[in-house]
Amino acid sequence: MGKVLIIGAGGVGTVVVHKVAQNNDVFTEIMLASRTKSKCDVIAADVKKRYGVSIKTAQVDADNVPELVVLLKSFQPKLVINVALPYQDLTIMDACLEAGVNYLDTANYEPKEEAHFEYSWQWAYQEKFKQAGLIAILGCGFDPGVTSVFTAYAAKHHFDEIHYLDIVDCNAGDHGKAFATNFNPEINIREVTQRGKYWQNGEWVETEPHEIHKPLNYPEIGSKESYVIYHEELESLVKNFPTIKRARFWMTFGQEYLTHLRVIQNIGMARIDEVEYNGQKIVPIQFLKAVLPNPGDLGENYKGWTSIGCRIKGIKNGKEVSYYIYNNCSHEDAFKETGTQGVSYTTGVPATVGAMMFMTGKWSGKGVFNVEQFNPDPFLDTLAKQGLPWHEQFNIDLEL
Repeated sequence: MGKVLIIGAGGVGTVVVHKVAQNNDVFTEIMLASRTKSKCDVIAADVKKRYGVSIKTAQVDADNVPELVVLLKSFQPKLVINVALPYQDLTIMDACLEAGVNYLDTANYEPKEEAHFEYSWQWAYQEKFKQAGLIAILGCGFDPGVTSVFTAYAAKHHFDEIHYLDIVDCNAGDHGKAFATNFNPEINIREVTQRGKYWQNGEWVETEPHEIHKPLNYPEIGSKESYVIYHEELESLVKNFPTIKRARFWMTFGQEYLTHLRVIQNIGMARIDEVEYNGQKIVPIQFLKAVLPNPGDLGENYKGWTSIGCRIKGIKNGKEVSYYIYNNCSHEDAFKETGTQGVSYTTGVPATVGAMMFMTGKWSGKGVFNVEQFNPDPFLDTLAKQGLPWHEQFNIDLEL
């Protein structure tokens, strides 16, 4: 039990505030901080109206360590839930170390000037957090996050050795827009346009963007073309489950989405370097973000489902086993509860559940941890109760 500070007032931050407020027996005092305090105030007012829970708000520049430290020392939270931009992970971790506060995030650090996704920068904080007697919990969204806990649960209960892991992420929703991204376009477009990469026989195999693809069937949704891309949880999962021979991440994209994406790339709007325009330096992808629909505003007209899970093959008691564990989430139900769409909901709920695990002592330690290193059972039990029920299928055709 204790105080929590949430940094970031986008779609995911909105969900986290709602879910934390619903569990105010665990979170005794709540503050939401962002670069733009007025965004925090709007969310706080909605939460107060829905649940009668008061949320404190504050302005903070998450790129500024001294400013963060002042806020942390003033509010004195037990935990920071970082749902700001991935560029800001390290400054927030530095501030937590200086102020003596525990840390949790939903996505790994990436440098602003390069589309590069790996945990090395944050894993380098292991000794610092350990010596400070603090914990840093990394990647506690859905993917990464729940997918990693799904893998840990499978390893604990259903496998002696996991050999093949395929994480499958389908968004079969329709927001009614010609083109939009489900979270920050600057992050989203960088992620899905990078070169693909997967783990096989002890090494990384690189592919061209969207080179490997095939139709996969998703529960209650049907067949969707799915593409191999690189996703950060693969890095920690193959490290923590060394019996894995191959690990891949698949994501669905509609043809119209891919067409828009190709056009954006071909005309240079996906560039992350500066260009000069009318005597001013601008970054094309940041300009694109300004003209695309705000992901936080997509929820109202969003229909359909997300389906995210793990398809796993391995050995149990000397016999080959296939296993599928997944969650389906309704965009409409997510909007009804929190005013956001399903992609924000499926990220914000696990972040809250991870925070609950820490606050109640079910997850503990000193240092830097990925979520698959903890006991998966209480997390998944709470996840289902908090709005994301999960399902299992055994010895089926995994299509992979």
